[in-house]
Amino acid sequence: YKDAAAAFQPGDLAIIFTPDDTHYEIAMACIERGMHVMITKPPVKTLQQHLELVEAAKKHNVLCVAELHKRFDPIYLDARDRIRNLGPFSYYWSYMSQPKHQLETFKAWAGKSSDISYYLNSHHIDYHEWCLHGKARPVRVTAHCSTGVAKKMLDGVETEDTITIVVDWQNFEDGSVGHGVYTSSWVAPKADVHSQQRWFYMGQKGEVTVDQAHRGYTIAQDGTPFASVNPMFWKPTPSDGKFAGQRTYGYISFEVFCDAVAEVNSGRKKVADFDGVLPTIGTIVGTTAILEAGRRSLDEGGKPYELLYKGDDPF
Repeated sequence: YKDAAAAFQPGDLAIIFTPDDTHYEIAMACIERGMHVMITKPPVKTLQQHLELVEAAKKHNVLCVAELHKRFDPIYLDARDRIRNLGPFSYYWSYMSQPKHQLETFKAWAGKSSDISYYLNSHHIDYHEWCLHGKARPVRVTAHCSTGVAKKMLDGVETEDTITIVVDWQNFEDGSVGHGVYTSSWVAPKADVHSQQRWFYMGQKGEVTVDQAHRGYTIAQDGTPFASVNPMFWKPTPSDGKFAGQRTYGYISFEVFCDAVAEVNSGRKKVADFDGVLPTIGTIVGTTAILEAGRRSLDEGGKPYELLYKGDDPF
């Protein structure tokens, strides 16, 4: 990756989709080369590495973002706008899974360099934090797990089947407390979708329920299992023999980053202009703190972790 980065010029961009524990070194090499960087979620696994990327991106004046496509799902976008008007936060839960045969796909790193919480909980923890940005912040984290299936499939590697992170949030408006429950699993059976994804939000003035996996669109075809499909995320089926997925949120997530890089390179926009517009590395610190605290809690038998803040800094 160092040789690859050296082949590019400052102002070029890098998109990093590699196992979780490799993100930091690759991203840092690209940033130090003066490249703009997009990293798949989670961008890193520790708060320390996250803050180092924040400082490096500032030093080299480059755009560094995480690829968080949930933010571009039209239903999630609309839900976020509605959530902002539901008063102080009260309760949230999310569930996201992958079928157990994925453990074979991830066998090289599963349970060794990362876990299912980093891999999947990162989606909805970020989404929830984004919904509450400026309204509440996480203050306490505990984690719980289930075991039994993954260890057998991974030839004895100690790893969790299902991980739940529980987070206490403090509302800025009135000091009240809410809590979020985020569950991810990679031992689900094969089903009509590759990934079950659903969540519920309750504010003090209303609630929202979303089943992201089922959009009321199903396919049955000879020789192919029954499926619930979501062409809003990705559209692999061509139109008249040509790619037609440009308006899916899986595509837009990349497109807006490339457009932002062009704006920065042209001088029309500054890097800081995209804070709050895109999931820039400096605005998603809380998600990494929650994920790391969850991992630490698991490693210490469910010990709670308090999240500390510097003065009035909301991050």
